[in-house]
Amino acid sequence: MARVKICGVRDEHMVRTVARAGADWVGFVLAPKSPRYIVRHGEPLSERLIDLLTVAAEADIRSAVLVVNPEIEWLQGLTNAVLPDVIQLHGNETPALVAELREAVPRHTEIWKAVGVAGPSDLEAASVHTAADRLLIDARPPEGADRTGGHGQTFDWSILETWHAPKPWLLAGGLTPDNVADAIQRTQADAVDVSSGVECVQGEKDVGLVRAFIEAARGAAANA
Repeated sequence: MARVKICGVRDEHMVRTVARAGADWVGFVLAPKSPRYIVRHGEPLSERLIDLLTVAAEADIRSAVLVVNPEIEWLQGLTNAVLPDVIQLHGNETPALVAELREAVPRHTEIWKAVGVAGPSDLEAASVHTAADRLLIDARPPEGADRTGGHGQTFDWSILETWHAPKPWLLAGGLTPDNVADAIQRTQADAVDVSSGVECVQGEKDVGLVRAFIEAARGAAANA
């Protein structure tokens, strides 16, 4: 059965809602340029993150923290303070940096590396991230974009049909309740990640869309 990550959640109520709906992971964005950045009213980032991670733990859902090109020392401080289940690297981190980060944080915190793809050569490039625990295969950002994800764009899923993934992976990029079943069946992805595809207003998750997405993803796995 396909596993589901709902990314870009910003408030405690939605964390609980996502957990009750049956998601496997809830994602928190620590990139200030994102409309889904968790800090809204000037409060310290660490305090806001601790609040959200505490609620996720209480709701029994795994937490993923999305960061862009982090410094190792900062990341170590983050994990020592709040201990997320996953650190998702969503910048232009090199394989060497991913390996350093993997060694720097506790083993029970997984390291995921997001890779933007548009064609087969991008998938080949993804294979160099051997230190990552899991890959996130996303659509390459549009030209001139000021952030690396959350644009709601798909890519040609056919390039994944013959891909032999070197690591466990998630499919992301433009997924919605309407297309996630087709995406899973075509790519055989066993995990999917959604953010803008379950929003009616940018940066704010819609309860009905979250539930519909999870139901569609589970149904696709059952019917594949």
